[in-house]
Amino acid sequence: MTDGRDAEHEAPRSAREARAAERAERRAARAARSPYSAIHTGPGRFLTAVYGILAFAAIGRVSYQLLLKFDEAPFAYTLSALSAAVYILATVCLVIGSRASHHIAVAACVFEGIGVLVIGTLSFTHPEYFAHDSVWSAFGVGYGFVPLVLPFIGLWWLRRVQRSVEAQRG
Repeated sequence: MTDGRDAEHEAPRSAREARAAERAERRAARAARSPYSAIHTGPGRFLTAVYGILAFAAIGRVSYQLLLKFDEAPFAYTLSALSAAVYILATVCLVIGSRASHHIAVAACVFEGIGVLVIGTLSFTHPEYFAHDSVWSAFGVGYGFVPLVLPFIGLWWLRRVQRSVEAQRG
């Protein structure tokens, strides 16, 4: 026969054991994740946040432009919609962190980098096409040149993650 104190001590022990089991399960789940989940560490978190903020800003801008001002500068506003789509795609792929999403994120960064360089150049050489600015006009001056540098930072980070994955595989 046991007294009440033994029963009282069993509950905390089993609660502790349950928490320990949960921690062990979380560790096992992290270990089982894709090696591409390294995208979510260090600079990858910052990169994902910046892409998310840029996607949000571009969506707000292009929604206003397409709904109320499209006829004023259809080319520039269509480019703004394209840039918003690229930012959304890059953000989602960085959040997912799988092998396939990694490759799509690389493609999105390459497309974005080329887009910013081409549209930035065209906005100076053919200003008649840009009655109003797009996200990538003048190399992203309206966004503090973040659109100009972000794809190259993204490509650097994604390449670093790829090398880490390759090193893990041996």
